[in-house]
Amino acid sequence: MRLGVLLALGSMLGSGLLAGTTRAAEAPAPAGEVPAVTPAVNPAKVFTPRQRAAIVAIMRQALQEDPTILSDAVQSYRDKALQRQQAATVQGAHAVWGQLTAAPAFAVRGNPQARLTVVEFLDPRCTYCRHMSPLVTDFLKRHPDVRLVEKVVPVLGPASLTASRAIFAAAQQGKYAEMRDALLLSPAQPDEGRLKKLARSMDLDMERFFKDMTGPVVNGLIAQNLGQAQKVNMEGTPTFLFGPDTVVPGAASAGQLDAALESAKQAGIHP
Repeated sequence: MRLGVLLALGSMLGSGLLAGTTRAAEAPAPAGEVPAVTPAVNPAKVFTPRQRAAIVAIMRQALQEDPTILSDAVQSYRDKALQRQQAATVQGAHAVWGQLTAAPAFAVRGNPQARLTVVEFLDPRCTYCRHMSPLVTDFLKRHPDVRLVEKVVPVLGPASLTASRAIFAAAQQGKYAEMRDALLLSPAQPDEGRLKKLARSMDLDMERFFKDMTGPVVNGLIAQNLGQAQKVNMEGTPTFLFGPDTVVPGAASAGQLDAALESAKQAGIHP
């Protein structure tokens, strides 16, 4: 017994389809009348105990004979969930693509004059973002026709928020990339002592740096990036948008990045 049969039995067990039930929505109500609402079917009342036992026995036997049915079902669910998520991201990206590509100069990598724009959402405390950092650098070297916009988003808790504030505060003194790399490429906690040490090594105005961390400019940058992440239904970091139509969620290989760029070019990537 294959996956489709097993899932069909499970579905019928839960919905009462074996008993020939229908939904009220299938037959529209006459004009001027309020459609009747059919109560949800209770499987315990649709099937006799003997029928339920037989169905459960069939499902149990199928799993014993082919345990991969369960893993196949889980994988199928995950694949469909990912497809739905990516579709939601594409829809959101189309709605706000102009906002996504507009960024302060410090958040732009690669060729700032390039027609092709890639957007990356990253969290400075994200392990996968740390893994992707050198791959992204190499990607930009291979593709001088690409402009990459970084969207730093603190989605992993208080330490992420502190690190994001430090990155944007350093940007106010021209040290965005230096602070981003220092905090992204190391798993060390961004506590006050470490931030002081980093700010000192970058020759930052210490008083201004810590004041800017909680100032209106930094607050605005963080709120803007988080708002855009929400609008594109971002589920995690890193997330790459190769134009509004091509989404690469999570850690990817160099080949996957190249393939996504080629796909975006074929689709007519937006400037």
